[in-house]
Amino acid sequence: MSSSSKHNPTPPNPFPPIMSASRSDASRTGKRDWSNAEELRLKEDPHRCQAVDASANARRLKLPSMSRPAKPLTLSRVNDLTLGAFSRVPPSETLDHLIRYLSTWSGSDKLFMIIQYGAKFLIPILQLRARLQHRAGLRKEPVSAAAPALAKLASVISDARTLWGLWGILPILQWLIALERSPSPTRRLLTLERAQGWSMLAFYPLNNLYYFLANDIIPSSIPLPSLPFSRFTQAEPALTSSEASKSEPISSVKLDAGALSVWSTRFWAIYVFLQLAHLREDRLLLLQRQRALSREKVKGLEHAELQRRWDAWWNELAVNLGYLPLTIHWSLEKGLFKNDLWVSAFGLFAGLASFRSGWKATALPPLSGPPPLMETDVQTEDEKGIPAVTQEPAVEGTANI
Repeated sequence: MSSSSKHNPTPPNPFPPIMSASRSDASRTGKRDWSNAEELRLKEDPHRCQAVDASANARRLKLPSMSRPAKPLTLSRVNDLTLGAFSRVPPSETLDHLIRYLSTWSGSDKLFMIIQYGAKFLIPILQLRARLQHRAGLRKEPVSAAAPALAKLASVISDARTLWGLWGILPILQWLIALERSPSPTRRLLTLERAQGWSMLAFYPLNNLYYFLANDIIPSSIPLPSLPFSRFTQAEPALTSSEASKSEPISSVKLDAGALSVWSTRFWAIYVFLQLAHLREDRLLLLQRQRALSREKVKGLEHAELQRRWDAWWNELAVNLGYLPLTIHWSLEKGLFKNDLWVSAFGLFAGLASFRSGWKATALPPLSGPPPLMETDVQTEDEKGIPAVTQEPAVEGTANI
């Protein structure tokens, strides 16, 4: 065969042949018609439109297929899913703050104060509810089953708070020592704080004696120590019984729980009145600082600090306005309120305000805080180092609060 008769086959084209112009136009026209028809169907059927959108979103997000095999359930994985369940719980700043606050003596006392007076406040409400239900035929007896339990809880907390406050005189001593080395900005404030400290020095011993006597820890009559040389003195002639009773020397001191509770609360009331006078002086200093900062056009960090001081001032005012009627009530032998609901309401109000004050005081400071304003400092009980007073005496005519 000659070379001219040989046929060299053309290698196959890896790409598909190009369609003609007429066929391409027809294909595009068909796709356009189908798209228009599909849009009409989607408009007529909204559920199908949502399904199409969901399918498109799934393809866009590349969601894993449901047929993907699950991880093998090994012992380590079971351990992580059960014992390590808290790995999925994020850290909480609120929990850290709560632990930081309740770790202090004052913080735990304020929380128990809220629980105590909250329980006392609910008792008459539950009793009233039980009586109304009994009248309506919804209850067999007009007595609440939860009220005795709440009363027992409040009594236990009251006793525990008083027990924890036995060493409350120690922070008072620390505060008075620090007060003389870093005195207040004005002479009047220094005098008020000195008087407040001395009133607490009188309150705590009387309050502790009342607690020991009310719980029969110490006897009601304490014998006085005899003089060391009394046994060497010459014996006196015998006296009649009437003469002996008149000339009998005082050999013991009798303690009255009611008198101790009343007088200790009176010293607490003096502290509250002095604190209200202290807040009046603080208000004058805050107003003076506010007028000085009002001349500045741009509000900076000092304005924020002044706002914080005002918030502390109002909070401290609320605390002492809650304590004021309680101290007056317990300072009177017959009391001030005939209904214990008022005592519980004022105690709960003072407890909530005190808790808020301590919560603000234990908050973490900002990274770049403003300079301290010593002349406008409003000190709370936490900042002074004064613990919350926990005495709850029994006065004549009222229940043991």
